[in-house]
Amino acid sequence: MHIVVFHQYHHNPDCAATGRHYTFMARWARHHDVTLVTTDAWAAKRLTHRYPWVPEGVRLVERHVPYDNAMSVGARLWAFARYAAGSLLDGLRLPRPDVVLGTSTPLTAALAAALVARRHGAPWVFEVRDLWPDFPIQMGAVPLRPLQRLLYGLEHALYRAADHVVTLSPDMEAHVRRIRPGGVTTLFNGTDLTMMQAGGPADGAALRTRHGLGDRRVLLYAGTLGRANNVPLLIEAAERLRHRTDLVLVVLGHGYHRDRVAAAAARLPTLRLLPPQPRHAMGAWYRLADLSLIPFLDLPVLAANAPAKLFDSLGAGTPVVVTNPGWTRTFVETHGCGWYSPAHDPAALAERLDALTQDPDRLAAAGARGLAVARTLFDRQALADQMEALLLDVARRGRRHRTIPPTGPRHA
Repeated sequence: MHIVVFHQYHHNPDCAATGRHYTFMARWARHHDVTLVTTDAWAAKRLTHRYPWVPEGVRLVERHVPYDNAMSVGARLWAFARYAAGSLLDGLRLPRPDVVLGTSTPLTAALAAALVARRHGAPWVFEVRDLWPDFPIQMGAVPLRPLQRLLYGLEHALYRAADHVVTLSPDMEAHVRRIRPGGVTTLFNGTDLTMMQAGGPADGAALRTRHGLGDRRVLLYAGTLGRANNVPLLIEAAERLRHRTDLVLVVLGHGYHRDRVAAAAARLPTLRLLPPQPRHAMGAWYRLADLSLIPFLDLPVLAANAPAKLFDSLGAGTPVVVTNPGWTRTFVETHGCGWYSPAHDPAALAERLDALTQDPDRLAAAGARGLAVARTLFDRQALADQMEALLLDVARRGRRHRTIPPTGPRHA
């Protein structure tokens, strides 16, 4: 089977970003012909060169389209348009696919996938990684009502046109089902359990020595320092915890708020800013941490998201504190692997962290429960097989529809 994947932001485990599609494609390429249509936006952001840029056996079709979290809205829109136009041309030149997978963000990546699939007469699957256009609209990036209506129209049309829609969280699925009731499946973002469990206690000890952490308890935020990530909440919580000389909040990341975090870290003993780490090194950091923090702004669209740091944390056996009131709160409270703190209340977050870090047995028990649920629900190898089975089913149904002649009366 020939699978064509449209993904604007391809990255590998040498990058700081999560590697869902890298794992998926590596597994699929053992049995199928896989083509990736992408950009080189993350290539320059590789922190190591331990892994090939694409998995063995994957055909790479790549365009030069720079992208960065600190870009202006206009620059981002230009990057989206360049990839959509270029990937459409590239996709039309490819051998005919049996099935096309278009993954957002942004919506324009899925649009290119849909148009290429239609031109080749192939079925396609829309993987929804973030809810667009709700995300940019709720973040204030698209203030014009006519443009909002246009984007919502495109979103609805793509949901209905896809042969199947895959979402990364239950709340995303509920959103899509309001537009198309059937043909929607949730496959969690997941994590690479082998990577998150690699190494041992010596790795944590080495990190403590290298970064001068001593024997302090470690709170960890690992991820983008973007506008949506509620970084000021972390800074204010660290300010309120400055009396805890046995505690440090380690921030691993870059993005819009980096300079603000750096300035705060220069004056707060409870805050440390370090550069992003490659994905293959993150297991040691998560296992070192007593708690992993997963903050976002209090917006409905962010409550539906599927943050990679949640899955990676639990895959490393580290409990979490979330600020989303949606499915992530319900999930961690139901499974006893984390806690909720309101996104707008730094005092409540500081109080929560203060209490939890003085109860190591409670943290260890929550981490063990998180690892157990990650092994059951979040294993990316198993998720790759589930996605492969879904793509095979969509491809078979597509072939059947193309080969069975229409029934009923024919008219001249």
